[in-house]
Formats: sequence, structure tokens, C-alpha cells
Amino acid sequence: MLPALAFGALLLAAGAAGAQEIKRIPLPNSDFPILQAVVVPPNASTIYLSGILPEVSNKDAPKGSIEAFGDTETQTVSVFRRIEAALASQGLTLGDIIQLKVFLVGDPRKDGKLDFAGFQAGYTRFFATKEQPNKPVRSAFQIAGLALPGALVEIEATAAKVR
Repeated sequence: MLPALAFGALLLAAGAAGAQEIKRIPLPNSDFPILQAVVVPPNASTIYLSGILPEVSNKDAPKGSIEAFGDTETQTVSVFRRIEAALASQGLTLGDIIQLKVFLVGDPRKDGKLDFAGFQAGYTRFFATKEQPNKPVRSAFQIAGLALPGALVEIEATAAKVR
């Protein structure tokens, strides 16, 4: 009787240990590079990054202009590099991101419409790749403007890691 109880306790412990991982739930029947949901266990550390804006990519362009920061794709890449650095300072990587909130300003060069294709081109350099296959849940919004003149992209990120 004791060996059966011990075996049962071992199975229960193994199941509980497996349940302590971050669970990433894909979109059904889709290869779009985001998730439907993420389940974070109570033993995970979570970090919330404030909205991150792009760095100047063209120092010769007029200050506060879109030309100074680049198009949506250029700005998206800049923001993800800054997010990557912020996470690295906490011992995390882009693969630990579980949620993104993306704020996009309509590009005046595109009749005020957001450049979702440009954002997606920058995003897919960092997520759902061979090197970094993890995907987060994500929302993207077109907004009227950002606090930084010339910025078209701001991203908030939440990352989690089981320690």
C-alpha cells in the first residue's frame, strides 16, 4: 500500500511541477505571429515595461520629425532593440515577453493611416523566428499622437519567467 501511495504522490508532484511553466496558447488554425492567450503560474517573476519610444536614427534630420526617427518599420526595430536592452538588464530576453501593447500613429506619408505592414515587418524580425520562436499576446492601436514628436511607434511590454 505504501509504494502505491508514494507512486501517486510522485505523479501528483510531477504534474504540479509541469503546471508551473508559462503556457502559451496559439491562435487556432492560424500561423499569425501572436498568441491567443498566455497563462502565467504564480511562481513566475513578472516585469512590466513602460511605453518605450524609438531612438533617433537620422541625426541630420530636423529634430522632432518623422525623418529623424525613420518610418514605422525602422522605429519598430529601434523600440524592440530598446526593449531587448531593458529586459537584458533584468536577466530576461525577448523570448520572455508574454504581452505587448502597441501604439501606432498614422503616418502622414500614408494619408494618416497606420503602417501596419511596416510594424509587422519590424516585429517579425524579433518574434516567431527560428532564433526566437516565442510569441506574445498582442494588441495594436492607432492613436492620434505620442508625447515624442516624430514618433510613430510606442510599445509597452510585459515579460514573465519561471525562476
